[in-house]
Amino acid sequence: MDANIRYTVIGLARSGIAAARKIQSLGGEVFISEYNPADAHPQWNVLQTEFAIEFGGHTQRALQCDCIIVSPGVPPNTPILREAASRGIEIISEIEFGYRIKSHASKIIAVTGSNGKSTTVSLIHHLLLQAGMRSVLGGNIGTAFTAHPIEEPGLDVIVLELSSFQLERVPSFRPDVAVLLNITPDHLNRYPDFDAYAQTKFNIFAHQKPTDVAIINGDDPVIKRFASNIPIATTAFSTESAAPCCYQDGVIRCGDRFFDASRATIRGKHNHANIMAALLAVQPFGIPQKILQKGLETFTPLPHRLEYVRTIDNVEFYNDSKATNTDSVKYALQAFNQPIRIILGGAGKGEDYRILNPLLKKYAKKIYLTGATAKEMETAFRGTAEIALIPNFAECIQTAWHEATPGDKVVLSPACTSYDAFANFEERGNRFKEIVQALA
Repeated sequence: MDANIRYTVIGLARSGIAAARKIQSLGGEVFISEYNPADAHPQWNVLQTEFAIEFGGHTQRALQCDCIIVSPGVPPNTPILREAASRGIEIISEIEFGYRIKSHASKIIAVTGSNGKSTTVSLIHHLLLQAGMRSVLGGNIGTAFTAHPIEEPGLDVIVLELSSFQLERVPSFRPDVAVLLNITPDHLNRYPDFDAYAQTKFNIFAHQKPTDVAIINGDDPVIKRFASNIPIATTAFSTESAAPCCYQDGVIRCGDRFFDASRATIRGKHNHANIMAALLAVQPFGIPQKILQKGLETFTPLPHRLEYVRTIDNVEFYNDSKATNTDSVKYALQAFNQPIRIILGGAGKGEDYRILNPLLKKYAKKIYLTGATAKEMETAFRGTAEIALIPNFAECIQTAWHEATPGDKVVLSPACTSYDAFANFEERGNRFKEIVQALA
C-alpha cells in the first residue's frame, strides 16, 4: 500500500472499520465519515480514540482525500459520493482495497449469487482445510476481507462471499476462481431494475484472464442471458442436464470423479447445486477425491438455513431466517414431503410476492404473516391458502404451534429482511429458536 495516499472511509460497517484499521496498521492516513449519530454505534467512544472520525453526516472533511473506501450499505447515489465523483476522487469498495494490498502468493476464490453463497463458501473453506491448506473465509460472511492478515505471505487461499453491493466498485478485483450460483430478484429497492442488479453480479468475472476459472450455474436462465458478459470460458454445473459437473440419482459427477451426495450433510436440490459449485471451485487445487468426499460428510450446516430446531409433541420446527427473498422461500416450500405451516414477513425489498402463489397453493398448509410486509403479503397471497395476520412475532409463532397437529412442520421462512424488528437475520432466527424452546 502507498502510505502517501490519503483515504476516507464512508460508512461504519464491519468492512469499513476493518479497512480503516488496515490502513493505519500499514502506516497510512485515514478519516472515517459516518452518516448516523455517534450513539447509534455501540463502539463510538472507542472508535473516536482510534481514528479521526465524524458522526451525524458527511462534511467537506470527507473529501480531503485521494481515495474513498465506501461501505457496502451506503447507497451509490449518496450526495457525498456524487460530489466526490465530480471532483475526480477515486471511490472503491473494501473488496477492491483488500485485493490491492493482499499478498500476490494468496489465491482468491470468490462466490456470489442471490442464494446459497454462505453455504457454498463455508463448504469450500471446509474442503480446503480438510486438505491441509491454509485458508481464511471472509467478505459478506464472518470476518471482513481486510480484517485478515492478507498482506502477509502464508495464506494459500482467501475464500470470499460477495454481495452485489460489494461488487459495485471493483475496478481491478480479479479472483483466481469466480463462482456465480444463481440470480433471482433481490435488493430491488437499491437498483433501478432487475437487469441492473443482475449485471452487477457479473462484475465478479470482469477482470479475469484465461488462466483464471469462471464457474456458473448452467440451469439459471438469467445467467444464460448475460453469460456473454463473461470475458473467459466458463465451467458449468447442473442439477437438470449434462454438464462438466452434474447431479443424477444421488451421485454428483465432476469430470471423471463421482461423489455420493446422499452422504453429504446438506441435502435438497439447491444444496446439490451448492456442492457442485464448491467441488468445481477447489478443483484447481488438486485435492484427492477421498478427502473431498470426507469433507462433504463432515461439513457442519450453517444455522438459519432450513435449520432444524426441535420437535414438540410430534410437531417439527425449522428456522429459515436467512430466507430473505422469495427464491429462498421456494426452496423451503419444496424441501418437505408434505405441506407446511409457513411464517412469512419482515422488511420488504421491492419484490412481487405473488411469484410464490403457485407453490403456496401446493405446499402451504397455512400461512402466518407478521412484520412490516404482512398486509402487503396478505393481499398478494389471497386465495392460495388459509392466512393469519399476526403482527407480534412471538404470538405468530405461538399461534402456529397451537394450531398445529401431530406430524406438522412449522417453518420460519420470511421472504424479507429482518430490519423492521431485528438487527439482522441471525437475531431473528435466534429469537425464533428461543420462542420455540419456550413452547416446550
